[in-house]
Amino acid sequence: MPKIADIEKTPNPNAMRFVLKEPLTQGVARSFESAGQAAGDPLAAALFAVPHVTNVFYVDRWLTVTQDGEAYWDKLLLLLAPPIRAAAAMPLSADEGEETAPRKTRVAPEDEDRLAQINAVLDERVRPALLSDGGGLEILEFADNKLVIRYQGACGTCPSSLSGTLMAIESVIRTVDPDVEVIAV
Repeated sequence: MPKIADIEKTPNPNAMRFVLKEPLTQGVARSFESAGQAAGDPLAAALFAVPHVTNVFYVDRWLTVTQDGEAYWDKLLLLLAPPIRAAAAMPLSADEGEETAPRKTRVAPEDEDRLAQINAVLDERVRPALLSDGGGLEILEFADNKLVIRYQGACGTCPSSLSGTLMAIESVIRTVDPDVEVIAV
C-alpha cells in the first residue's frame, strides 16, 4: 500500500497538503469544490465522504484537502489517510478523469499567442509556488486584456489569495503584457 510521505501545513489554515510517494496523476490537475463534482472520481468522492471536507485538489504526487474550519486537523487527518492510501494503490489510466481536466480557456484567436506566453510564465514562475502551498490556478478566459483565473486547492479559500497573491500574479503577467488585468473568480 502506498505511503503518505509527508503532511504539510499550507498558508491557508483550513487546508493540508499531502505529499505521496507515488503519483496519482501524470500531470493532470483535478480540482473539486463539492461532493457532486467529485461523484465520478473515486478518490475525491471518498474524501468528500469525510465530514467537514469542502475541497479536494490533486496533481502528480500532491493532494490538498480543505475543510470548513469546524474540525480539528489531528482528528481529521486520521479519517483522510485511509482513502488517500486506498486510492493511491490503484493507478489511474491516462484517460480517467477527463471530466475533471482543465476546461478549455475561452480566448479570441488573435489572443492565442499572448495566452501561450502568459501560460509559459505562469508555468515557470507562478504555478510551482502555488503548488508548493497546496494549490494552483486555471485560466478560464482571456479577452479584452482581462485574464480571468480560478484558484484551485488551498488557494481557493486562502485569505491572501485575493490580495497579495493576486497582485503578485498580475505583476508576473505584466512582464509579458503590461496591459493585462487579472481577475480571480
